[in-house]
Amino acid sequence: MADQRMERRLAAILAADVAGYSRLMGVDEEGTLTRLNAHLREFLEPTITEHRGRIAKRTGDGILIEFVSAVDAIRCALQTQRGMAQRNTGVSNDQSIEIRIGIHVGDIIIEDGDIFGDGVNIAARLESIAQPGGICISDDTYRQVRDKIDVKFEDSGEHELKNIARPVRVYQWGPEAPRSAVKESTGVFTLPDRPSIAVLPFQNMSGDPEQEYFADGMVDEIITSLTRIQWLVVTARTSTFAFKGQNKDIRDIARRLNVRYVLEGSVRKSRDRVRIIGQLIDADSGAHIWADRIDGTMEDIFDLQDRITESVVGAIEPKLQHAEIERAKRKRPESMDAYDYYLRALPSSYRPAPNESAEALRLLEEGFAIDPHYPPANALGAWLYFYRVAATWSTSPQEDRIKAVRLARAAIDYGDGYPLVLALGGFLLASMGKDVAIGVSAINRAVEMSPNSAVVLQHAGWTSTFTGDQDRALGYLKTAIRLSPSDPLTYRALTGAAAASVLAGRFEDAVKFGEEARRLFARWGPTFRFLAAAYAQLGETHKATAALANLFNLEPAVTISHLQSFLPYQNEEQAERLWSGLRKAGMPE
Repeated sequence: MADQRMERRLAAILAADVAGYSRLMGVDEEGTLTRLNAHLREFLEPTITEHRGRIAKRTGDGILIEFVSAVDAIRCALQTQRGMAQRNTGVSNDQSIEIRIGIHVGDIIIEDGDIFGDGVNIAARLESIAQPGGICISDDTYRQVRDKIDVKFEDSGEHELKNIARPVRVYQWGPEAPRSAVKESTGVFTLPDRPSIAVLPFQNMSGDPEQEYFADGMVDEIITSLTRIQWLVVTARTSTFAFKGQNKDIRDIARRLNVRYVLEGSVRKSRDRVRIIGQLIDADSGAHIWADRIDGTMEDIFDLQDRITESVVGAIEPKLQHAEIERAKRKRPESMDAYDYYLRALPSSYRPAPNESAEALRLLEEGFAIDPHYPPANALGAWLYFYRVAATWSTSPQEDRIKAVRLARAAIDYGDGYPLVLALGGFLLASMGKDVAIGVSAINRAVEMSPNSAVVLQHAGWTSTFTGDQDRALGYLKTAIRLSPSDPLTYRALTGAAAASVLAGRFEDAVKFGEEARRLFARWGPTFRFLAAAYAQLGETHKATAALANLFNLEPAVTISHLQSFLPYQNEEQAERLWSGLRKAGMPE
């Protein structure tokens, strides 16, 4: 009977070791170990984590790392070599630590967390022929990344590698090799004004033609869900499936479909298990924006399709928005429109502080001069004015509150096709106690239109804290956190879960959510508001006092009556758990 702990999968394997390790140890054993451990702790391990690598094995001076994406492996290797070169600046030869790296994409065997097989062996052999500070990759790896990275790997021909049956064509990169420019496109590539995406047919890697329907159905579901993101132009299935079975360059496909982003992937089924691998690519630069793998069982094929679609769409929406923000930053001011000003304002809205808020509003006002009714800008402006009042930063709170209400209503009036706008506008109306029924209705429409959007669910969860349905609130907020754990606004969803937990009387849960929110972002006042109340209700006076001090640093003039003026909790018994907790913590009336 087969060992149940063993499995096979396709992966990108990076093998690395220290060049001249024995010589370095001979010169200074303790110093070498100290320097190597410092490099690992301070630079190498964080770089591996940043590129979604998994350390599978350590062998003295060597390391094996598994990546889902070949592009992630290459980028990790390049950042490693460039970073080590910087760290070695000014260091003598007998103390300088240089790394050799080999990368191969192939089939591996996993047993008890360790990895084996030809995929590992080839990577290790490639590492052994790499130059100190250099990288060697196989032709299988090169085919995966050649049009997706902005560096040039030199073809060094076929090599006979020890204990490898067939010659392997090797491509090399060295620290002295010049970086190539991004490959010039042929023909004119004029992108639409709004972000656009094509979902290519997923490759069926199962070797079973019967599974073709599953892979195609998966793409259909993803396309359908992406069309619910109203700010995104999604290419029709009939256009993308024209490329099914064709081995064409991604950027060429994007050019022909006139899209900015491409989502590609593969489906591998083995017995009753299935693995989906997805990659989101910026077609203009060839950069990888997102890559992940999702595993499941075939017990209920439709449930599996729903879960995979939910995970893919939930993960890539914030990644797309981040990519759009970066694109807007590069545009010349004279070519910007209301959409670009909105994108430039977004990052400042993520960093709640008086000066950041003022800068975001300045950018939005520039956009309003072009289009006063652009729904996303209306919603963001409403949020910024509302939060200036809530955080006690506003010098004209009554005027800013009026502006917030006006913009929130405009967002809902003009944003019927924008789920994110409806969700934020609805939340703001409900949280300000103005047209609560209209706000809740807008939230419900947004959830129906975009059920896999972490941001929509986050606003729905916060709104439910006001209406008194804390179980519903926690359901929305936990789903938002699960869908998009890398979203820069996850701390707000965690704080919402802390709020719902305080109102429900689950103070230990509130502390758990609040502390995780603080770990992600320690400059948002509401996080400390609910932490202070939860700790006080648990009798942990010292921690409650510390949380309140942090809150006062961020919101200097906050009082209980101030909070009560814009937190219209409909269940008074639940609300009293918050107010009494804040009183115990020492907040003035």
